[in-house]
Amino acid sequence: MRAGAYDCDVLVIGGGIVGLSTAYAITRTAPGSRVCVLEKEHGPARHQTGRNSGVIHSGIYYRPGSLKARYAVSGAAEMVKFCAEYGIAHAVTGKLIVATEREELPRLHALVQRGRENGIPVRELGPAQIAGYEPEVRGLAAIHVGTTGVCDFVGVARELARASGAEIRYGARVVRVDRRPDRGVAVLTAAGDVVRGRVLVNCAGLYCDEVARLTGDEPEVRIVPFRGEYYELARPELVRGLVYPVPDPAFPFLGVHLTRGIDGGVHIGPNAVPALAREGYGWGVVRPRELAGTVAWPGSWAIARRHWRYGAGELRRSVSKAAFLEAVRRLLPAAEAGDLVRAPAGVRAQAVLRDGTLVDDFLIKEGARAVHVLNAPSPAATASLPIGREVGRRVLAMLGSL
Repeated sequence: MRAGAYDCDVLVIGGGIVGLSTAYAITRTAPGSRVCVLEKEHGPARHQTGRNSGVIHSGIYYRPGSLKARYAVSGAAEMVKFCAEYGIAHAVTGKLIVATEREELPRLHALVQRGRENGIPVRELGPAQIAGYEPEVRGLAAIHVGTTGVCDFVGVARELARASGAEIRYGARVVRVDRRPDRGVAVLTAAGDVVRGRVLVNCAGLYCDEVARLTGDEPEVRIVPFRGEYYELARPELVRGLVYPVPDPAFPFLGVHLTRGIDGGVHIGPNAVPALAREGYGWGVVRPRELAGTVAWPGSWAIARRHWRYGAGELRRSVSKAAFLEAVRRLLPAAEAGDLVRAPAGVRAQAVLRDGTLVDDFLIKEGARAVHVLNAPSPAATASLPIGREVGRRVLAMLGSL
């Protein structure tokens, strides 16, 4: 492929917040770089970016020194600054993490230590102090994390797309990748268009492992989709800000929590249940090929064996509003069945190893003329600016070596 035959220097697959942040980082670091983003939907941030609680995470949960801890702590401050600079709705609200059972107290104290190791200001609270922040919330003890906030991540994604100066092609689903180390990368879309670039970046989220295999690289993980189901609180005045339970460290989900968003509404959730499709936002959405791929991966069965008790509780909350309400009332006793109104669900792209290990940190791998983002769990939206810079750094180094 001749130099003049390239449509762009960098071809990004995926128009979520990580893909758009990568495009933004590349054009900011190396002005004049030609970046093209291919997104299969007809607008940005239609999946994981646009279907979450909108929380700017502080980084308190994550192992000190991990990419998640480093990127969340720095990314939270950057995200607030970015939103302020571009006029995107946001608020630094702080949040409570509340222990409601005695056996949770050691885990709560461990979070205090972890927060301090990560450089996060944490205040320990007793029951009376909890009521000072959240009058309707009950607990034995809590911690207040002051750097947590909320924002409009879809608005952030739109602004990243605009400010990057990249060419964004919507409705461009990738069906084939032809990569030749000495000639670049050519991508065929479902519409029959061919786009050629010098380097490919895979930020395909729920389909990142499949895109990696299209390039000829074996990701050594599979994406197992977990649906997170939400309710909206009909009486939002019951909750002032953000209220979380103490998480179970054996599972990479935070449990049912209460989030007052930038619109003033309060989201409740999510739980975490297996999805029957990678974009399976309800039990009625089943894609046999995708489901078969999940079932065929040995890691899926290992997860089921290892976490079946936890999973049974999540499934129960999925099919029973009363069970979901029971989880909510541990934090918010005043909640009633009529307060829970179904809200749109989200799906998390969880990378799973063959042995059933849930990949807990960001996972970025390189191949010939390709960089693959294979696991971008929460707090990916919060940390998207530093993640984009890291991916962009690798891409520019790769371009420099060609």
